[in-house]
Amino acid sequence: MHRLLKASLFFCLLLAGTASADTLAGNWREARPDDVPAEVLREAENRPLAAFDPSRMQVFPNSPSGTWVILRTLPPWTSGNRVLSIRTPGLGTVTLYDEHGRVAGTSLEDFGPALHGHGRLIFEIPASTPASRPLLLRFEPTTMPPGAVTMTVEPWRDYLREDGGWVVFATACFAVMMTMALMALCFALILRDMTFGWYVAYLLCYALIQGLKSGYVFHPLEIQSLAGLADTLGAAATALSVSFAALFMLRFAKVDDYVPLMRIPVLAFAIGMPVLTVLRATGIGVLVDTSQLLLQPLLLLGALVLLVTGATAALRGSRHAWFFLIGWTPLLILTALCGAQQQGMLAGAPWLPDAAIAIGAFEAVVLSIGLSDRALTIRHDRDRARQLADSDPLTGVLNRRAWTDAALQVLEQGMSRPIALLFLDLDHFKSLNDCYGHATGDRALVAVAAALRDELRPTDLLGRFGGEEFVALLQGVEKENAVQIATRLCRRVHRLDVHTGQAQADDLLTVSIGVAMRSPADTVQSLTERADTAMYAAKLSGRNQVVCSGPSGPALVRRNEVKLR
Repeated sequence: MHRLLKASLFFCLLLAGTASADTLAGNWREARPDDVPAEVLREAENRPLAAFDPSRMQVFPNSPSGTWVILRTLPPWTSGNRVLSIRTPGLGTVTLYDEHGRVAGTSLEDFGPALHGHGRLIFEIPASTPASRPLLLRFEPTTMPPGAVTMTVEPWRDYLREDGGWVVFATACFAVMMTMALMALCFALILRDMTFGWYVAYLLCYALIQGLKSGYVFHPLEIQSLAGLADTLGAAATALSVSFAALFMLRFAKVDDYVPLMRIPVLAFAIGMPVLTVLRATGIGVLVDTSQLLLQPLLLLGALVLLVTGATAALRGSRHAWFFLIGWTPLLILTALCGAQQQGMLAGAPWLPDAAIAIGAFEAVVLSIGLSDRALTIRHDRDRARQLADSDPLTGVLNRRAWTDAALQVLEQGMSRPIALLFLDLDHFKSLNDCYGHATGDRALVAVAAALRDELRPTDLLGRFGGEEFVALLQGVEKENAVQIATRLCRRVHRLDVHTGQAQADDLLTVSIGVAMRSPADTVQSLTERADTAMYAAKLSGRNQVVCSGPSGPALVRRNEVKLR
């Protein structure tokens, strides 16, 4: 995905570099209320005005009456219909004049009949206009920050090729952002984890910011309902995006665990940015001026706080903080560079605004990979917790609750296969604990559980019912086979050679087993009770034996023979 974005950006820049644009020279001066276009053109011919290179990014002053810009095409001149393109113009209006007056005016938010470019303003220059004639533009006054613009004049064919490349590039980047946001939203709903929700909110805000700055939401998306709201909406989206980013990082990088001292500053930043948005929306002069004054410094300070917090968490062992740093750091650097362009610096890097869109897509991919890793980690932790909750901590077999739940599911499958339940109780286990201690008793239980697991099939449910009692549910086993398996288990436990400390010559640990076959009326409880009753019959009959519960009561089964009544 990263290579695809790089290839798209390279393709866009390659188109720009191969376009046969005319070489331009430019001059400008601030407009005055009594200016007349023809006099401005004569003034530019008679005395030198401030010069600039239209191919390099230029920020014109936002004076009360606007700014005049005169463009001259340098020889050799080309003939035919041409296009004047103004890239990254901001949200203000630009008007084209000739010596007779106004020709056309447009802005990114304009949806009128005039020509509209994608991510730029364009004016058609007909073939009847000599290429040597200067072009007069006026950047109208606006309450919004001016853009750092570049300007070119090129044939229609070259413009369309370059414009098509930019549309493909921008569409691919925004599609990546929206796809990653949709995936994160699905994770948020499935896992009920607000970390993914904060990420979705952040990504949507950032995509909106870039869509407004580039004009993509106006052309080609043609969202006319946003016309006139771009400045307010952009400021709100900027403030909310960093707020959501802070809330996302708190949970994603586990700041509470790895950098607890930074939790309050990050949280304060997350709350403070929306407060500035509210102040700006009040329309009260003092509050609006205060919010505008504090917005950029707080954005820079907050971004650095997030960067330092993420780096500290990563160095202290937060795996997901590394994902945050890899995605956030390039975006932070690029945002700072774009901010420097708005102040008139880095004029030789007109590709930075497009790079901000590409980096947004790159960050979306990186953080989505990090979120996927988080989802897998959460699932692994939940599976591990469930396993620990279902397992007996000493022997590792199912505990009583988990075994009962699993047995209930098996019984609910119906009578399609026979089911046998074995209830096992170790003989003279209390004597073993009293003679050798509980640690030895625990080791004996672990050995018995391992022996039972080895003898039973993986599909058989083995659990520790309590103390020295075990239960096993055997599926697809007839009565005779169940008795044989139980007899084999008796022999296996006896061969463990665990001494109980009894006075008798043969004081090895043994087990008594009760067997019950499932009947149509049985529940887990009734089946267990019948097997338990059979086990007590085996105890009373001398231990180390198998007794099978039948219709007429428990039937004794010796270790080496089967007796059914």
